[in-house]
Amino acid sequence: MRISAAVCRAVDRPPALEDLALDAPRDDEVLVRIVAAGICHTDLFAPARFPLPAVFGHEGAGIVERVGARVSKVRPGDRMALTFGSCGRCVRCTLGDVAYCEHGHHLQFDGTRPDGSTTLRDAQGGVVHGSFFQQSSFATWALAGERNVVRVPDALPLERAAPLGCGVQTGAGAVLNTLAARPGSSIAIFGAGSVGLSAVMAARIAGCSTIVAVDVIDARLALARELGATHTVDARGGGAAARVREITGGRGADYTFETAGQVQSFNDAIGCLARKGCCAIATIPRLGEPFEWSPLGLLLRAGRLVVCIEGDSVPDQFIPQLAAWHLEGRLPYDRFCQQYSFADFPRAWADADAARAIKPILRME
Repeated sequence: MRISAAVCRAVDRPPALEDLALDAPRDDEVLVRIVAAGICHTDLFAPARFPLPAVFGHEGAGIVERVGARVSKVRPGDRMALTFGSCGRCVRCTLGDVAYCEHGHHLQFDGTRPDGSTTLRDAQGGVVHGSFFQQSSFATWALAGERNVVRVPDALPLERAAPLGCGVQTGAGAVLNTLAARPGSSIAIFGAGSVGLSAVMAARIAGCSTIVAVDVIDARLALARELGATHTVDARGGGAAARVREITGGRGADYTFETAGQVQSFNDAIGCLARKGCCAIATIPRLGEPFEWSPLGLLLRAGRLVVCIEGDSVPDQFIPQLAAWHLEGRLPYDRFCQQYSFADFPRAWADADAARAIKPILRME
């Protein structure tokens, strides 16, 4: 079928809308009419790590149009949030750690189906890599697998379902699943983007008594206060770790969560830990390029450093819980979402890249 999609053809150029051909769904696939899709930071750096040309987008939401013969989880007409892919067969998946699927990197970042085939062609018949997070939802239609579609409540607008697939899931899950923050504890969250602000709201749900948001943008710090932060720290000029220690009475934070992906914030998140505290990271500075860091601070405080992928989420369980909290008013992540028409994709992409928008939501209709 013919679809419209945002195609990235070069690392130094933003994606542009093109008409493409999308394969029909196979027996184990789901064809989804995309209604909305969020732009995530991972989409912005993907061109440097993903085979091009490609269609990105991994926070899709829409309505099931067709299902393959072996699909039993959903049916046409169901309203879906799309999330990350997992194989369901490896050791990690069978243990319930689907965010750490042993084939996860291939499923999210190789640009192909699990068997290595591609799903998209351009007007000249050339291959365009899709299957980004097994969805490539910067498009009017997308193919997904049965494991990475999740039903959402009828009361939840699909533009609000979209960011649950990655950003909100990652931030909230870091606090509630990865760190399992205790009531009455202290937490410092570095970066007040969609992941960090979701973590702030989750810390309030967890009952943390001290919730510190750290950022360099005044408007984001103000919003963090409104969403549940008890304190904010402006990291411009340095000294964020010392300020967090001061806020926590000199002992440091029980938990920290680093979402900014900067060398300074990485070091500060570790540097302000309390004894036996735990720091979770959801990204890494310089896209994995080496940087200088000493583990001495962790050793002296008997601290822990853990990696958080997709909030340690089991999507079929966690996304409906997030949706329920949102509908109850306890997780108002719509406060940091900004809507754009799909035709206005270049502006949405530019606003995300320049940090003018926290969570751009593309509306395909």
